[in-house]
Amino acid sequence: MKIAIIGYGRIGKMIESIAIQKGHTIGSCIDVDSQDLLSPDNLRLHDVAIEFTTPETAYGNISRCLDAGLPVVSGTTGWTKRLEELIERCKKENGSFLYASNFSLGVNILFHLNRQLAAIMNRYGQYDVRIAEIHHIHKLDAPSGTALTLAEGILGEIDRKSGWSLKGSGSQQPRTTAGKQEREREPEPDSQADQLVIEAIRAGTVAGVHEVTYESEFDSLSIRHSAKDRRGFANGAVLAAEYIHNKKGFFTMKQVLDL
Repeated sequence: MKIAIIGYGRIGKMIESIAIQKGHTIGSCIDVDSQDLLSPDNLRLHDVAIEFTTPETAYGNISRCLDAGLPVVSGTTGWTKRLEELIERCKKENGSFLYASNFSLGVNILFHLNRQLAAIMNRYGQYDVRIAEIHHIHKLDAPSGTALTLAEGILGEIDRKSGWSLKGSGSQQPRTTAGKQEREREPEPDSQADQLVIEAIRAGTVAGVHEVTYESEFDSLSIRHSAKDRRGFANGAVLAAEYIHNKKGFFTMKQVLDL
């Protein structure tokens, strides 16, 4: 495949290296100083695009790929309030788009296990549940997209939780997810037990740690994923690009891994 890399930071460079190792060709490496390469004429010279940029630019970048009829894989987080717009457009225009908040194979298996575990734990009201995530100090969004995906899985299964709140966020405003329209409201003193607490820590150069913990008076149960480095994200993104090539529709890593 001939790949366009949109966002040529650390992840973009890792994607380039892994793609070349797998026998693919890099046609363009598009960054802030080469926006002219996002033209339809240039994008159409490629088989697929892989997009890792910023919350402010992701929507426009993906839109340009859909304009050019180019299959696009995106892993940018922090902008997904508009994700449904692009999904609907992709379906309407018979485009090709794959989105994941995290391309690590282990994390996507964690997503699958998380939802299964939440369905079981919905029966046992004596257990409270929380999420903790740790990332490097340069990560722009908090909580992480991965933590939000974990939260969606839990909120979709556990009736006693209606939304999530970010620990230490100041306003501590609850948000609803799991297929419900996202909204913000002032916390009510007697309603905090229905909030799924997400603790987001930014420290050092940590590639990413995510842990879901259920705790009762008598015991605790956790599932945890720890990334050793970011090459796992880049490897998963290339696998996703290989999967979406010559396919039409909207996809996630669930289809890539056949979960």
